[in-house]
Amino acid sequence: MGISKHPSIVTMPESKKPYPSILAFLCKRFPAISAEMWEKRISEGKVLDERGHEITRDTLYVPQGRIFYFREVASEPRIPFAEKILCIDDEILAVCKPHFLPVTPGGKYVDECLLNRLRRSTGIADLAPLHRIDRETAGIVLFSVNKKSRGLYGRLFMNGQVEKTYQALSACLPTQETASWNIENRIERGNPWFRMKVVPGSVNARSAIHLTEVKGDTARFTLCPHTGKTHQLRIHMSGLGFGILNDRYYPELQDEREDDFDTPLQLIAQALRFKDPLTGLHREFVSDRELLKTPPSAFMPLPQKLIRIST
Repeated sequence: MGISKHPSIVTMPESKKPYPSILAFLCKRFPAISAEMWEKRISEGKVLDERGHEITRDTLYVPQGRIFYFREVASEPRIPFAEKILCIDDEILAVCKPHFLPVTPGGKYVDECLLNRLRRSTGIADLAPLHRIDRETAGIVLFSVNKKSRGLYGRLFMNGQVEKTYQALSACLPTQETASWNIENRIERGNPWFRMKVVPGSVNARSAIHLTEVKGDTARFTLCPHTGKTHQLRIHMSGLGFGILNDRYYPELQDEREDDFDTPLQLIAQALRFKDPLTGLHREFVSDRELLKTPPSAFMPLPQKLIRIST
């Protein structure tokens, strides 16, 4: 049994009266966990309120109140790849995450996540990720070290003041000469819940996608997301007809199976650039991870043209 040493937090959203019970809320919020399991955790004092008091079956639902709980898994897979710390100072920690490792606890992962690995290796219990990348994606992730300055760095991501660059490979080659696209659309959670979809409505997802190199039946893309929706780049690439190599979610959801460590998703968060809100200096962190090991000289550069696609 794997039990997290650090609590996870869920906020009770606004709701019409009569309010649900805490148990009913938790069951709806986490459908993969049975009511019997939540009852057991509550009876064992493993679910707490904001003041650190144990929640009971009689505890009242409080809109915007927070619930603290400790993730448990019966058996946790081991991810046999290491992260690499690129920089750590009094304010932030920049790290390059391997493929397959989640940033935070989730699903069947408790200790095998980037956050808890870094807590153990650095001894900093108060680390907090400033953004997320998919478990299947490798590359740069930025953490806050100092609670006092956390909001300043967090707002950089909220306000779109961080320049992010990704690299991706696709086996789907273009049939036209156009080499660049701007994608704007709306992405919301789909069905099943872990898969996102494009829907009508106001734009909330923007990406610039550049086809930069091609070799044989493989194309290399540089991707610049201007927003940070879940699976945004995977959806935008799939929507263009350039599904990312080894993507098990898009364009079609594949059957569930164990991870194949020999076929990682060919998507890397290559670089982060921003102006430091405390020093005013421009900072850049770059991943040295590679996609398929094909030397860059073997790729043929393509001309850069720009069109705009809004869907």
